[in-house]
Amino acid sequence: MTRGPGVGAAEPVRERIGLLRPEVAIVLGSGLGPFADQFADAVRIPYQDIPGFPAPTVEGHRGELVAGRFAGRTVIAQCGRFHGYEGHDPHVVARAVRLFAELGIDTLVLTNAAGGIRRTLVPGALMLIADHINLSFGNPLSGPVLGGEQRFPDMSCPYDGMLRDRVREAGRRLGIAVEEGVYAGVPGPSYETPAEIRMLERLGADAVGMSTVLEVVAARARGMRCLGISTITNSAAGITGEPLSHADVMRVATRARADLGRLLAAALAR
Repeated sequence: MTRGPGVGAAEPVRERIGLLRPEVAIVLGSGLGPFADQFADAVRIPYQDIPGFPAPTVEGHRGELVAGRFAGRTVIAQCGRFHGYEGHDPHVVARAVRLFAELGIDTLVLTNAAGGIRRTLVPGALMLIADHINLSFGNPLSGPVLGGEQRFPDMSCPYDGMLRDRVREAGRRLGIAVEEGVYAGVPGPSYETPAEIRMLERLGADAVGMSTVLEVVAARARGMRCLGISTITNSAAGITGEPLSHADVMRVATRARADLGRLLAAALAR
C-alpha cells in the first residue's frame, strides 16, 4: 500500500462534497458514529469509494466519511477509524488524517473510548486529553518524509491548549463535567492486564485506549491543531474487579454521546 492518503484520494472526496469546504475534521471513536447524523446538508462517502481506505472491521465503527454543517461550521467526520490491531501499519492508521490535511483542514478533533485508570474517571466521564504516551510501538512518520510534513515535529504540546480551554468553558456553561488527563495509546486488541494497568499508572497515564496517538503524530507533522476527548467507558482492568467487554464499552459510549455532542457543538460554535 502507498504510505500517503491513497493515490487520488483527495480528489474523489472533493468532488463528492462539492461546495462544502470543511474547516474542522472529527475522528469518531467506538460507538460515536451516529454523532455525524446531526450534520445538516450531509454528504456521505463510503470508504469503498476512497482509494486506499480499508473497510473497518470493528463493531461501532462505520465505514464512511460524512461532510456537512454542524454548530455553524463546515465539518467532515471519519466514521470508522483504522486500528493497528486490525492489521494496519501506522501509515494506514493515519491515512484519513493525511487526507484531511490534503483538503486544507487545520483543526482535528479526535474522540475515543478509553478505560479509566485514575480513580475519579468513572464510566461515562469525558476526559480532555492534555498529553499522551505512545506505547503503540509504531510511528506514521517512519520512512521517507511525505510532502508537507515535518521530519521532527514538536510534540511538547500535542493537544492545543486554546481548544481545551474552549471545551472546559463550554462544559461550565452546559453543566457538563469535563476531566483532563494523560492518555496512553496501546496496540490492543486484548484489554490490558491488572499488572499492565499498574505499570501505566506509574508511567503517569490517567486513561488507556487503542487509538488516537498515531493520528495525532501525523497531524502535528502537518501543523494541524488537535483536540482529543476520551469517553471513559469502563474502569481499567483490576480497579473494580469487573470483567471488561466491548459490549459494555459500546453501551456506555452510546449513553455519553449526547453530552459529547452538546459539548462539541458549544465549543465549535462561531
